Amino acid sequence: MLNKKSIEDLNVSGKRVLVRCDFNVPMDKDQNITDDRRIRSALPTIEYIIKNGGKIILMSHLGRPKGEVKKEFSLEPVAKRLANLLGKEVMFADDDEVVGESARKAVSEMKDGEIVLLQNTRFRKEEKKNEESFAKDLASLADLFVNDAFGTAHRAHASNVGVTKFLPSAMGYLVKKEMDIMGKAISNPEKPFLAILGGAKVSDKIGVIENLLEKVDSLIIGGGMAYTFYKAKGYDVGTSLLEEDKVDLAKELMQKAENKEVNLLLPVDNVVAKEFKNDSEYETVDSNKIPEDMMGLDIGNGTIELFSNEIENAKTIVWNGPMGVFEMSNFAKGTNAIAKALANSDAITIIGGGDSAAAVEKTGLNDKMTHISTGGGASLELFEGKDLPGIVAIENK
Repeated sequence: MLNKKSIEDLNVSGKRVLVRCDFNVPMDKDQNITDDRRIRSALPTIEYIIKNGGKIILMSHLGRPKGEVKKEFSLEPVAKRLANLLGKEVMFADDDEVVGESARKAVSEMKDGEIVLLQNTRFRKEEKKNEESFAKDLASLADLFVNDAFGTAHRAHASNVGVTKFLPSAMGYLVKKEMDIMGKAISNPEKPFLAILGGAKVSDKIGVIENLLEKVDSLIIGGGMAYTFYKAKGYDVGTSLLEEDKVDLAKELMQKAENKEVNLLLPVDNVVAKEFKNDSEYETVDSNKIPEDMMGLDIGNGTIELFSNEIENAKTIVWNGPMGVFEMSNFAKGTNAIAKALANSDAITIIGGGDSAAAVEKTGLNDKMTHISTGGGASLELFEGKDLPGIVAIENK
């Protein structure tokens, strides 16, 4: 899987290099970027091409414009932030067709070391359909293609998969780092190997649980999906989140864990409240004693201690999904405690993007983790053991 060309296998000098980045960054209503981590993650690849005398044509999607031109999804604010971070001009090709006359003109006038950012690739409906005509248009701008967008690697679109038919291709530094670190954790982890899975639904993580049960020594299940497992154990879950149709599956997964001698840990106590809101009164109860008119919204102190001990003993840890409703301050304690336990651990700690990455970001512990993935969906599919189309499409060495 990892015998793919990387950017250093290409000679970029004097060449036009089309780079797919993931600039899908959050913005406020005035189009101010509120978190530029994804832009910063692309800098090593961009700087390498500048240093080696290539011309850089950047492309990305932003939000869900659904194949229409919508100015609130313009990449112009990204061009400005990128220029600030690089201390260098980034020419924004504000072209509604993405590859129209003005974009072609901007590219044709480029000198070595210069940067052009194309407009949002999802302004074209052909992008998500991976239509060859659009892929060909994009590819016609350049001599080489570099995929540095791990966040969309699990999707086969024109700008990450389609273009590889027409140009020599390689992975950028970010994609290579993601694949190296997470690939090794999944295929050849230092033991004991612990996976921590949270989030709302079992159904989102079935494939992940099944794949990880073949590989891990311990599996922690928290968050909303724990209540489906409680139900499978015969506990009452009150008004907690529950997937009735997945209770039998939860039973099977617990049985499979037992057969594989995987230590499967569920919360032993929960913070429960009557309503799904931050100022609702709450209390902590044992997992088998949730009152019928209350819902679990976080893990309790006993569980924090249990999970933290397991974290302390592990050598490789992957974490995907919060332990509770971490967006509400009263129910964020469990998720924050897990983040702290990982930060204090000597293990290789990998945060699988999405909400877990946001939670770590919120606690300010990012630099204490070995790796925080930039792609929630892509990292989940990697944990599931699936091939990622955006990676498969890249040329082999």
